[in-house]
Amino acid sequence: MKKIYYLKTCDTCKKILKEIPLEEFVLQEIKGEPITITQLEEMHSFSKSYEALFSKRAKKYKELGLKDQKLSETDFKQLILETYTFLKRPVAIINGEIFIGNSRKNLEALKNSLLN
Repeated sequence: MKKIYYLKTCDTCKKILKEIPLEEFVLQEIKGEPITITQLEEMHSFSKSYEALFSKRAKKYKELGLKDQKLSETDFKQLILETYTFLKRPVAIINGEIFIGNSRKNLEALKNSLLN
């Protein structure tokens, strides 16, 4: 299975989606179709960390004073489920591999995975 979780209002997501062939992907826009606990647990099974899936760049992270708190894996999981902006985007799952976020290294790995 090939799936991408993204946010349509995110310019970075739009740019990344233009750079990869999307024909074989199932796309899920996370604001219009929020991720489920099952989907988040699947992401966690590949990443082994809810914190790795959590975006500390989200405006709400600072607004809620979360940067000054010690958050547990359970906290990260709950926050992602409650507020879509806390999912680091995009998240791509390709045949059992997960690619989280928009770092250059991650995007190169994603593109290389598509070539194989």
